[in-house]
Amino acid sequence: MQDWPGLIEAYRTWLPVSNSTPVVTLREGATPLIPVPSIAERIGKGVKVYVKYDGLNPTGSFKDRGMTMAISKAKEAGCEAVICASTGNTSAAAAAYARRAGMRAFVLIPDGYVAQGKLAQALVYGAEVLAIRGNFDTALDIVREVSDQYPVTLVNSVNPYRLQGQKTAAFELIDALGDAPDWLCIPMGNAGNITAYWMGFQEYHQAGRSRTLPRMMGFQASGSAPLVNETTVTDPETIATAIRIGNPVNREKAIAARAASNGAFLDVTDEEILQAYKLLGGEEGIFCEPASAASVAGLLKRKDEVPTGATVVCVLTGNGLKDPDCAINNNDAAFHTDLNPDLGTVAKVMGF
Repeated sequence: MQDWPGLIEAYRTWLPVSNSTPVVTLREGATPLIPVPSIAERIGKGVKVYVKYDGLNPTGSFKDRGMTMAISKAKEAGCEAVICASTGNTSAAAAAYARRAGMRAFVLIPDGYVAQGKLAQALVYGAEVLAIRGNFDTALDIVREVSDQYPVTLVNSVNPYRLQGQKTAAFELIDALGDAPDWLCIPMGNAGNITAYWMGFQEYHQAGRSRTLPRMMGFQASGSAPLVNETTVTDPETIATAIRIGNPVNREKAIAARAASNGAFLDVTDEEILQAYKLLGGEEGIFCEPASAASVAGLLKRKDEVPTGATVVCVLTGNGLKDPDCAINNNDAAFHTDLNPDLGTVAKVMGF
C-alpha cells in the first residue's frame, strides 16, 4: 500500500497551497468509514449507516484536518506563535502542529471544563496553557483580541484555512462511497465542521465527482443548543464538553449550509448522547468521545424521517480516550473488584 502523504498532498489541487507552502503534517486524514449494522438495524427500511471515525487522526480528532492547513499557512507567512481558545480538541491539535512547525502555541481553556485526555495532550505537546475563569465563548473573545493586537496567529475555526483543511473529509466520503451520502449527521459546537463538510460536498459536486448532495443534519446537546434554538446560550451545560459552546462563530455559514441542503438542526439530551455512546462501544467496538455520539443519537431520534434505502454517514469527531472520566462513569460493563487470586474464584465469577 502506498504511504498516505497527509491530506494537503493528497488533495493539493483542491487547497489554497503553492510550491512555496511549507507543509506541516502528521499524515492526518484517510480516516476509516466504518459500517455500523446495529445502528442501521434500529432504523430498518434498508438503510445503510456508516461512521466517519475522525478520532483516528494523529491527535485523536477532526481538528487535525484544519490544523495542518492553518499551521502550514501560518508558517508560510512567517508567524512564530499561534493562539486558540479551546474546549480541548483544538488545543491538542494546535499544540501538536505548532510545535512540529517550531512555533510557540498558546491555548486558552475554560478552567475545569476540559476533559483530562485533551488537557494532557496540550501539555505534553508543549503548549502554554492559560486556564481562565469563564466559558469557551469568553476565551474566544480574548484570543481574537490578542491576535488583533499582537503578532500571534489565531487558529480557531474563524481562520479560513481551518475550514479548507476540514472540507477534505467530504472528499474522502465521496471517494469511498462513489457518491455523496443521502444524510450527513454531524455534531455542532462552533459549527465550523458542518460548514467545511458542506463546502467540500459542493466543490466535488460542481466538479462532477458526485451526482448528489446530502442533507446536512446538525445536532447539538440540549443544554448547549444555540443554533437549534436560534439564540445565544450564556451558560451552556452538557456532558459533551467538545460542543459546550453557546455562541458559535460560524453560525451564519452553518445556517446557510442547512438552508442550501434542505437540512435540519436538532438537539439531543445528554441521556440520548450517552445511550448512543454506549451503543457504539458495546455493539460496534467503536470508542468515541461523548460529543461525537451526538450524531448517532440524533440519527436514532429522527429515524422515522430517514428515507427508505438511504445511505447515512454519522461523523465521529473525536476519540473516546479524550475523555476517560466519562467512560469510567458511564458504562454498562461488569467490573468485578477485590477478588481472591485463585482459579476457583475467577471461574465462579465467569459463570463456570
